Amino acid sequence: MNFPNEMKNGCLSIGLVASFILAPAGLLESRGQENLAPAGFEAIFNGRDLSGWHGMGHFDPRKLWEMSPTERAEKKAKDMEDVRRHWSVENGELVNDGDGVYLTTDRDYGDIEFWIDYKTVAKADSGIYLRGNPQIQIWDFTESGGKWNIGADKGSGGLWNNSAGAPGKDPLVLADNPFGEWNRFRVLQIGDRTTVYLNNHLVVDQAPMENFWNRSTPLWNKGPIQLQTHGGEIRWKNIFIREIPHAEANLILSSTDDSGFESVFNGRDFRGWAGPIDNYMIREGAIVCKPGQGGTIFTEREYTDFVVRFEFKLPPGGNNGLAIRYPGSGDTAYAGMCELQVLDDSAAKYAQLDARQYHGSAYGMAAAHRGFLRPVGSWNYQQVTVKGSTIKVELNGTTILDTDLAKVSDFMAGSPHPGKDRRSGHFGFAGHGDPVQFKNIRIRRL
Repeated sequence: MNFPNEMKNGCLSIGLVASFILAPAGLLESRGQENLAPAGFEAIFNGRDLSGWHGMGHFDPRKLWEMSPTERAEKKAKDMEDVRRHWSVENGELVNDGDGVYLTTDRDYGDIEFWIDYKTVAKADSGIYLRGNPQIQIWDFTESGGKWNIGADKGSGGLWNNSAGAPGKDPLVLADNPFGEWNRFRVLQIGDRTTVYLNNHLVVDQAPMENFWNRSTPLWNKGPIQLQTHGGEIRWKNIFIREIPHAEANLILSSTDDSGFESVFNGRDFRGWAGPIDNYMIREGAIVCKPGQGGTIFTEREYTDFVVRFEFKLPPGGNNGLAIRYPGSGDTAYAGMCELQVLDDSAAKYAQLDARQYHGSAYGMAAAHRGFLRPVGSWNYQQVTVKGSTIKVELNGTTILDTDLAKVSDFMAGSPHPGKDRRSGHFGFAGHGDPVQFKNIRIRRL
């Protein structure tokens, strides 16, 4: 498996992202030495033994997190007894007899590119758990397999545990090879967005993987890979993984369906912006609130329904906000439709805030899910969709807020939000004295 020179050491040039990440086709056809990782990847199966893996069945990760270290060790030991009965290595192939617990990586992974080859038999039913969550489906796609009534006729590779009708549940095309032949998956997982190629065919295109264990919350940001087993022998090999750097993840997310977006910040000056711009500066192509300064700067244009994409970087304890449908004066959290928080949730000084004050929340009205910010000092990618009275916030590829402000009646501290029903206004940044940075700001009108 050979890559272009720009892929050395796991780093992609900007120019290759669209061609390699989003349209890889021919790059997967070359097969080098079995179980030998290509440049930039790590082989997580060595072709000889089960080093780096343990056993765990279909088990709620939250229960595992609640266990003591002793309890976890006892469970792991018991599961390994099962592994020894049902798993083996033959001629560089990882073999399961169709029964037992699932082989599970010792390490947890977040944003990844993942390759794996598999070969299975008639009537088998298997899959791959990502972040400990089911699953990319593998099964008998023939009518004689007996599961056409639940979607097997559409083939493998779909996110079968997604809700009925949800994107990704059914694969886009049937791409399975005949029984007796090897198949290859290539998976990109960024945030909760899952992209799956099966035998060089795109079968899932950036579909959100639902959290099977609690559908009211997003897929957690890290977890193990599990190889599911039941119903028939399955063999695996060439299991390679590459952790995707933040900058590359941001580029992939921002390149998705990017037609119609217009830049509203040129990276050089405040042309097209209004408000107290003297309280802000431009540093290395980013808008930065001057330390100790603040106020809301905003686009000269007004927007009704729109999508905005941008990147931001928080300093320790950083606090800022997005002005949504801002009237041009007043406190945007109340006078505008809302202020969407931009906040370092990890700062000790914010430990006791109201849930509606943390990052991504519609300030004082609707709480966002936490735990999806990158480490302080890293660039985060965010997309916000404003349509009618609804707001959707996607942070680093994960939806952390999806709410209808028209239905909000409980306000923090009982403070009214007279602007929440505004139907148009400016977009901007509500600085609170901290040098939070914003760049690559683009808006698409809906």
